[in-house]
Amino acid sequence: MSRLGVMAVGLAAIVAVAAPFFLKPYGIYLITMWVVLTIAAIGLNLTLGYAGQVSLAQGAFVGIGAYSVALLTQAGWPYPAAFAAGGALCFGIGWILGYPALRVQHHYLAFVTLAFTTLVFLVLRNEEWLTGGIYGINGIARPILLGWSTAKPRDFYFFSLGSLTVLAAATWWMLRSPWGRAFVALRENPIRALSLGLDTRRYTLMAFAIGSSLGGLSGALYAPLVQFIEPNSFALALSFNLLLMVIVGGSGYFFGPFVGALIAVLLPEWLRVTQGYYLIVYAASIMVMMALCPSGLLGLAERAVKAAMRSGPPAPALHTEATGS
Repeated sequence: MSRLGVMAVGLAAIVAVAAPFFLKPYGIYLITMWVVLTIAAIGLNLTLGYAGQVSLAQGAFVGIGAYSVALLTQAGWPYPAAFAAGGALCFGIGWILGYPALRVQHHYLAFVTLAFTTLVFLVLRNEEWLTGGIYGINGIARPILLGWSTAKPRDFYFFSLGSLTVLAAATWWMLRSPWGRAFVALRENPIRALSLGLDTRRYTLMAFAIGSSLGGLSGALYAPLVQFIEPNSFALALSFNLLLMVIVGGSGYFFGPFVGALIAVLLPEWLRVTQGYYLIVYAASIMVMMALCPSGLLGLAERAVKAAMRSGPPAPALHTEATGS
């Protein structure tokens, strides 16, 4: 990472830590939602941006994680155990969902994951004995960890921010390990990767499983954040919104989900000054943004930096005096 990138990340970290001290409860709720959805977007970016596997199921995994934590904590499980169980369950389901990716690709795979999202939604809505159906689950308590209660908005924000930091650091490390290079090779040219001895089958399944588990861990934070969950929160619209975050931020860029989630969560709120037209303005803004920078905001920023470096002042030429004989 360049010096400019390190400075930008450091400044963003300072803002993230200081922001809740200057915001009202609703503002803290919004930035906490940004933190929670960023985790899910990181998982989708791993599956789509690095491994090149199209998925419209990430919202369903957020729902599975949320319902898992809600049901387990109300059954008496401690929150850390429920948190880990939600992530593990989504890892296992994501591994199974990865099998169609071994046979179908691109839009065919998108239809498979779309069908899975629909299936999860129908289970959440119709199986009232387990999920509460359309009535959902309310009264989801925020965790108490080592005597520290996260019931207040600011405390839960810092708990969520700490979880994001740990998960993002683990993902950063993984992407710079042989696993990360294998994911990129799988995205760029699967046939060449296979010819070089890469086990493409295992890495395809692993990309789905790890990305799905991050979605489940996001849901494990979403449930105590909103304290009430119901099936419509995890319908297809959430998967599309997470996909939008990855693409707008910059698919395949590590910090793309951070930027994309910030746009998707905060821009609609800023546009509410347009009253009933805010969704129209939001959709138009996204369309213009994607037309101008199809590689995402970070892709646009990268091209701008490279262009600025190329157009900088030329290095002074070395002139030699001509000497006559």
